[in-house]
Amino acid sequence: MQILTALSTFNVRFTGVLIALCGALLMSFDPIFIRLSGVNGVDTAFLFGLFTAVSMPFFIQTMDKRGLVTTYLESGWPVVISGLLMLGSASCLVMSIKLTTVANTFVILSTTPALAALFSWLFLREVTQRSTWIAIAAVMVGIVIVVSGSFQAGNWTGDLLALAAASFLSLNQTLLRKYQGVSRMASVGLGGLFLAIAMFYFATPSEYSFSTWTIMAVMGLFTAPFGRVLSQTATRYITAPEVGMILMIEAVFAPVLAYLFFTEIPAMASFLGGAVILVTVFSYALFTAKATN
Repeated sequence: MQILTALSTFNVRFTGVLIALCGALLMSFDPIFIRLSGVNGVDTAFLFGLFTAVSMPFFIQTMDKRGLVTTYLESGWPVVISGLLMLGSASCLVMSIKLTTVANTFVILSTTPALAALFSWLFLREVTQRSTWIAIAAVMVGIVIVVSGSFQAGNWTGDLLALAAASFLSLNQTLLRKYQGVSRMASVGLGGLFLAIAMFYFATPSEYSFSTWTIMAVMGLFTAPFGRVLSQTATRYITAPEVGMILMIEAVFAPVLAYLFFTEIPAMASFLGGAVILVTVFSYALFTAKATN
C-alpha cells in the first residue's frame, strides 16, 4: 500500500513538473513573435489579449463538456480575480520593459518563485521545503548570470513595475493553487479580455500590417495562451513556488529559440547562467522524485 501511495505521489509531482516545463517552452516563443510582429509593447499586449479572448472561449466550448457559460459560472469569483491578476502582471510587464532595461526586468521577475513561496505561506499555510528554497536561490543566481552582461541601473519606476508584475503573477499562482476547480482556460481567456480592453485606448490597430495580424494571431490564439494555461494547470500538482521556479527555465529556452530563428549566438553569460538554471531545475526534479520513493 505504501508503494502504491509513493508511486501515486511521484506521478502527481512528475506530471506537474512536466506540465510546467511545457508551459515554459510555449511561453518562450513570446519574444520571437514579438520581434517578428514589428509593433511595440502596448500593441503586442493588445493583440495578445484580443486573440486570447477569442481563442479561449472557443476551446472551452469545444473541449469542456460543461460549455462556456457553465464553465465560467462554476469557476465563480476566483476566475474574475485571476483574470484581473493576469491583467496586472501583463500590463506592468509591458510598462516595465518600456521604462527600464530588459535585463533589469528579467532579474526582478526571477523573484517570482520566492514571492510565490511567501504568498503560499501567508494565504495557504504551505511551508516551502528547504530544498525548494535552495533551488529557487540557485535559479535566481542563474538568471543574474544570464543578464549580467547587459544589467544596468535602469529606472526605479520600471523596476518597481517589474516587481509588481512578479507579485501579480505569484498571487495568481497561489490563488489557483487554492481554487483548483477554476477553469484555467477561463482564467486566461478572461485575463486576455481585460488586457485587450485596457490596452485598446493606447493601441493603433488601424496601422497594423497583414503580417502583424498573422504573426500575433499565431501567438495569441495558440502558443501564448496555452503556455499560460499549462503553467496554471501545473499548480494542481505542485506548489506555486515550484511552478514559478520551473517557469524561469524560459531564460534557457528563449536564447535557444532566438538562435534557431535569428541565428543570434548567445553570450557566454547566457551559456553559464543557462547551465545553472538547467542543472538546478532538473536536479530538483530528480531530487523530489527520489524523495517520494
